[in-house]
Amino acid sequence: MPWPRKPSLDAQKLKQENDVLRTTICCLRRELENKQSQVGGLELLLHERLERIDQLTATIDQLREQIKRLR
Repeated sequence: MPWPRKPSLDAQKLKQENDVLRTTICCLRRELENKQSQVGGLELLLHERLERIDQLTATIDQLREQIKRLR
């Protein structure tokens, strides 16, 4: 029964480089997911802030109309 072949030095280097790249991809994927989650949170905050600005603008407009009528 023949002995299993020992991988060549080039094959070992390629495997090691592949492992490093795989780890890098995993880290980058997690970083991307975190950033997408942060963007989603910021978009929600922006939407809420814009709604509040619209409410306050409407209140200001109403108060201006009341002031005009009182003059």
